[in-house]
Amino acid sequence: MAENNNQLQIELKPEVADGIYSNLAILTHSSSEFVADFVQMMPGMPKAQVRSRIIMAPEHAKRLLMALQDNVQKYEKQFGTIRLTQPQQQNEARTIAPFTIKQGEA
Repeated sequence: MAENNNQLQIELKPEVADGIYSNLAILTHSSSEFVADFVQMMPGMPKAQVRSRIIMAPEHAKRLLMALQDNVQKYEKQFGTIRLTQPQQQNEARTIAPFTIKQGEA
């Protein structure tokens, strides 16, 4: 019997394993890519910092969406419904944040 050599091996480096805290995601796209900026906003700090940027092809963005939907469903089945603190407004559609982001004026 032949061994399956098609198994994907993934390396998780120590500097990545700790993860990055983000409480805001800003999503944008063009015809060829989706960009997700993961931001850390802290109380009393004048600036929010982009902690990580992920760029992916539209097909991968859709796969990510499907994987997130599947995982949220599994989570809610095990732990109960995730309640959002406030409904997302129309002008907030490009961000994922637990708070309202006011648009700046020039």
